[in-house]
Amino acid sequence: MEEIHAASFTGPWSADEQAALNDKPNVSTFVARRGSATASRRPIGFITVRFAADEGEVLTMAVHPRHRRAGIGRLLLNAALRHLYAARVTEVFLEVDPQNEAALSLYRSAGFVKVGERPDYYHDAQGPHKALTMRLQINQPTAMAKFG
Repeated sequence: MEEIHAASFTGPWSADEQAALNDKPNVSTFVARRGSATASRRPIGFITVRFAADEGEVLTMAVHPRHRRAGIGRLLLNAALRHLYAARVTEVFLEVDPQNEAALSLYRSAGFVKVGERPDYYHDAQGPHKALTMRLQINQPTAMAKFG
């Protein structure tokens, strides 16, 4: 996963940082692997989320460059959102680089909307730049009154 993160971000997390994060309560990582019985079982993508009370957050998501545009990101996001729904989360937040059109398209298609910006969130060769903060509302069922 460290290699995938490094191929996806200019400030990648180390394996130790990822492991420490996953040791925390209410943090979950979902990993996509190749599905062939004859292919390597190495990870090709992952998403890490956390929740507290009724709020969730996508901490990071990355897909190996060779496997992008194949629906892996959507599968990962859907798995994470199902997990957060089961945990009774009603809002999910994330930050995304506004220059990452593929990620923006994925998040928008899942129902995320822009709710703010964070200046100097990302740092790359061109210097610091903002992140968009996005939110997804998740409708949880309400308790039904018992009749009869």
